Amino acid sequence: MSFAVEERGKPNTLDYQMFFKNSEGKYISPFHDIPMYANEAENIFHAVVEVPRWTNAKMEIATKDPLNPLKQDIKKGNLRFVSNVFPHKGYIWNYGAIPQTWEDPGHKDGDTGCCGDNDPIDICDIGNKVCCRGEIIKVKVLGTLALIDEGETDWKVIVINVEDPEANDFNCIDDIRRHKPGYLEATFDWFKRYKVPDGKPENQFAFKGEFRDRDFAIDTIKSTHQFWKALISQKTNAGELNCGDAKAVIDAACAYGDAEPIPSSADKWFYYEK
Repeated sequence: MSFAVEERGKPNTLDYQMFFKNSEGKYISPFHDIPMYANEAENIFHAVVEVPRWTNAKMEIATKDPLNPLKQDIKKGNLRFVSNVFPHKGYIWNYGAIPQTWEDPGHKDGDTGCCGDNDPIDICDIGNKVCCRGEIIKVKVLGTLALIDEGETDWKVIVINVEDPEANDFNCIDDIRRHKPGYLEATFDWFKRYKVPDGKPENQFAFKGEFRDRDFAIDTIKSTHQFWKALISQKTNAGELNCGDAKAVIDAACAYGDAEPIPSSADKWFYYEK
């Protein structure tokens, strides 16, 4: 199973979008049409890379747009670039989402006490390769962190690309502590403080900020898959989530053009006492 992307608009502008196609050249939704499983028997999942490691542009699957392209998040009319809290620069993993999952905003999670954030479940790929925006990778689940982001449940599933040369060394959350010391602590710190430069409080976590193991994480993914199934079967109010008519959507999009420069403010470092 292979996928391709088609860019429209100029990168680093409000009209930039990235659409997805299947192997037949048909436009598809990365939210609904890419299978959750790459290999169900071995619990290997597909993941859509939204933000490559070291970059700051807050790209995400546009769940409310037809065909659900990747688009950059907008705050107060401006493109959103995630701030750098020292010593971090950009995202410290390849960041993305697992298709055919949905964190239901109408469901109060029994572990976190909060409702879902209305998005596909997020992943942090700790592999060595810096992936490309829009790349579809196959990942092995290692664990999860239960972030409470502005009062919403926002699971961060820790994974590794199965094509990583070190993938066989990683099978659980403790393997990260063993082979990549400091990475989990940095991940917790990153999520705790990444919105502080925007004037927001530090984020909170369930389980006192402790990472949960692989089996817990897989069960969580499977539960969000059930919420997604309910969403598309209209058992749950889907609101504005839709796929729409592909040709009309593509025809209405701007032609691809040269990227505009990334604002220098995206490189600023912010310093805080821990």
